[in-house]
Amino acid sequence: HISGDFHRQVANDPERYFEPKPHLKTVLSKMKASGKRLIFVSNSPFWYCDAGMKYVVGDDWRDQWDVVIASAGKPLFYTESNRPFREVAPATGKVKFKEVTTLEKGRVYTSGCLKELTKCINWSHPLAFGASDDSDSVYNDIFSPLMSPNVLYIGDSLFADLVDAKREFGWTTAAVTPEVGWEIELQRKAEFVIAEKAIELLLNSLRLYQRKLGTDLRTEEDLAVMDKLERLISKWRDEQTRLMGNPFGSIFRARYTPSLFSHSLRRYCDLYMSNVASLRHYSPQHRFYPETPKLLSHEIRGSNPECCEIDDDFFC
Repeated sequence: HISGDFHRQVANDPERYFEPKPHLKTVLSKMKASGKRLIFVSNSPFWYCDAGMKYVVGDDWRDQWDVVIASAGKPLFYTESNRPFREVAPATGKVKFKEVTTLEKGRVYTSGCLKELTKCINWSHPLAFGASDDSDSVYNDIFSPLMSPNVLYIGDSLFADLVDAKREFGWTTAAVTPEVGWEIELQRKAEFVIAEKAIELLLNSLRLYQRKLGTDLRTEEDLAVMDKLERLISKWRDEQTRLMGNPFGSIFRARYTPSLFSHSLRRYCDLYMSNVASLRHYSPQHRFYPETPKLLSHEIRGSNPECCEIDDDFFC
């Protein structure tokens, strides 16, 4: 990967290594038609980006973007303040060392940073009246063009760039997480539904059993019954892991506990999807109103967190 051999092998045979994205061009066209400015920023060299985008979008893929930046050097692209842009010759991949003061559509650039980006595309905050010329104001001023939720950042690396985009700039963030697609498909299969319902039924039986026993000390027989039910639950959870098709199970859960990745996804990302083409189901002006996050038991189960009534007749 460091030598570039991996990139060259993939770029030389895109049909083998890239998945077709038949709806991606439609999504980009709808966003562009709605008046949004589209900025392409990648850490990969331009010739690799070009090979992939030509395969999934078409030879005219650069026409969809207002700015194209390759070999950006993220996360330094977001944190540094004195990295100038350089223009790349698309035909040869060579970097031109002339000064870049404006980023033009149709051209390709490399390196740079967010501070330079705001200058080169005349990116300003709608409320920035009489903005300061201080060199650090682009990062510190609340009216900085960077400090705006109107920026939608879509990326596939949660910890490399999405976290900083949300934490440092307050952008609206969308994570591309392919695993969510096949996990949803798996969760719809009968085997997985049966395992899920069995766990739910067994857990509810344990809650009802303890409720019936009250606050008295448990007998040996009582504890034996609970142990058996817990072992059954553990076996069904093992079955869920087996159905995942890998020894690690879901990336969103460590057994029944949300994983670090899952917590971070909820904390730092406003949206997540299996691929960008999922946006085709929504208008570019769509407003999402997510359900209120509920992390604590009393929020989820109401007044009696120890027992939930089953009204599903799946096992009746």
